[in-house]
Amino acid sequence: MRKLVIEFRNLDVFKISMSNSMDIFHLSKGFPVEEKYSLTDQIRRSSRSVSANIAEAWRKRKYKKSFIYALNVAHGEATETRVWLEYSYGCGYIGKQVFLKLDDEYDKISAMLHKMMNSADRWTLETR
Repeated sequence: MRKLVIEFRNLDVFKISMSNSMDIFHLSKGFPVEEKYSLTDQIRRSSRSVSANIAEAWRKRKYKKSFIYALNVAHGEATETRVWLEYSYGCGYIGKQVFLKLDDEYDKISAMLHKMMNSADRWTLETR
């Protein structure tokens, strides 16, 4: 039986994206000062944008195209976060295990978003 989702905070994909974003925030506190306006700001922004766009998509459920568009933006931000994680690992700011864990988590988020986009009719409130 599928559980009823009342608000965006109940979505598993939102919970996972928030958790990962907070992990990235804490990890990035250890990045070098010279990365403050490049890597640190970028990875924090993109990781936070995933959950923000999921919340926005939830509020746009009245229209299928708007819902899908916001989820697609979240999907793009998840992919961007994976790139910044790659840089963080390549520059030696995070270890291999941390990189692999977070990269896998963002891959799961992307898959969940993709599934929601492909089944938008089940999520949206649009009347036919």
